[in-house]
Amino acid sequence: MARAIWSGYINFGLVSVPVGLYSATHEHEIDFHQFQKGTSDRIRYKRVNERTGREVPYEKIVKGHDVGGGEYVIVEPEELDDIAPGKSRSLEIDTFVDLDEIDPMHFQKSYYLGPKDSGNASSYALLRDALAKTNRAGIAKFVMRGKEYLATIRADGKVLVLETMFFADEIRDPDEELGDLPRKSGAGKQLSMAVDLIEAMSGEWKPASYQDTYTERVKELVKTKHQGKEIVYSEEEPQATNPTDLVAALRASVEEARKSRGARKKTPAKKKTSRGRKKAA
Repeated sequence: MARAIWSGYINFGLVSVPVGLYSATHEHEIDFHQFQKGTSDRIRYKRVNERTGREVPYEKIVKGHDVGGGEYVIVEPEELDDIAPGKSRSLEIDTFVDLDEIDPMHFQKSYYLGPKDSGNASSYALLRDALAKTNRAGIAKFVMRGKEYLATIRADGKVLVLETMFFADEIRDPDEELGDLPRKSGAGKQLSMAVDLIEAMSGEWKPASYQDTYTERVKELVKTKHQGKEIVYSEEEPQATNPTDLVAALRASVEEARKSRGARKKTPAKKKTSRGRKKAA
């Protein structure tokens, strides 16, 4: 079984449910080290005192906040622990909201919540099933690794899922970031054809149908270079569609999408097999 990266209690009303927090995802990553160009010399990073130039051991490093004028307030790790709500062991649900009301923009990262012991499995299951039945999510805050997180707790099949979230003031205003944005298109024919294209390209959400092809290309690049060969990709960079060609491009896209969907329908569907949820890495 995976090791919990955080453990504590979900608190709602007078009920406390002991849980552990586990990673629900892992990213495709290819490790690259840094080298000086033209050599096989690794580049290393050290924690160095900028005044003395000497390396400083990790255990002797503390945090400081710049208050301006070249002054810093030094904060010890113990002081951060003392002000952490619930001593960093509480997922305090403040309210329950309808899942459909939450803008996906607020979601940050997903984790699994698992019951900490078999003696409290019933309370875990009760919360999970009640959330599933009401299509609600609990909104909570908790502290992990010296940082406070806003989070939703929702049901997903047999498991409770925690989504860390951005606070409202962490989400940037698009008008401030992007300037003037286009108003409504106003082009009735173009809009109608764009809607037709979306409908023609619509289908079921099948996560397994999407693969990380870029990572595969990077692996192939490394493998080929290791063999002393060169690898060349001839894909062209996409070009913006000229507004005068938009209607023709939309019409051709709709026809192509409909043909593609028709071909998929003619292909015999594969027999589905039941698979259990994969365990978190």
